[in-house]
Amino acid sequence: MEINKNKLRIGVTGGIGTGKTTVCKIFEALGYPVFYADKEAKNVMADDAELVERIKSIFGKHVYSDKGELDRAYLSKIVFQDREKLDELNALVHPATIKAYENWEKKQTASLTFKEAALLFETGSYALSDRNILVVAPQELRIKRVMERDHVTREAVLARIDKQMVDAEKRKLADFVIDNDEGQALIPQVLKIKDRLLELLAIR
Repeated sequence: MEINKNKLRIGVTGGIGTGKTTVCKIFEALGYPVFYADKEAKNVMADDAELVERIKSIFGKHVYSDKGELDRAYLSKIVFQDREKLDELNALVHPATIKAYENWEKKQTASLTFKEAALLFETGSYALSDRNILVVAPQELRIKRVMERDHVTREAVLARIDKQMVDAEKRKLADFVIDNDEGQALIPQVLKIKDRLLELLAIR
């Protein structure tokens, strides 16, 4: 992606249940645009005709209903039990999502733009960002949050956590880390990072 010296592109990531979306909502409240990659991935899986056909070819035509609606529960059950299938799905969806992000990014005029993505480091797309923020939280708290949010079992949450890169590895790639452990206030952490990013932009 072409470098724009008048703004910084910021990636925001974190494992399931860490609260990365909450962090992004704070940045939005501060007036900065956020691209939600996971949400956009769902859109392209429904709207991109070529991608739909490729997904059907791998997972079977019945993964979509007669009305063309993706059976997300069925697909999730497959990929979270089979790492190879998960990798295949990501290899299909990731390029389409990146293209959507690049088109979105070209339209933004804010000094800071943010992209929330669960697999920012796993897919290598963190390299498209000028800086990257990692949101972390204790595993038991993450499990509790997801169980309450998604109404799923502890085992189901652990299966999803197991498919993601561990925080120790993510920390090596992150420029900033936000602790969302409910012991430290989120907003002051976000404001500190925002100020630091604006300082970096000023001396760029």
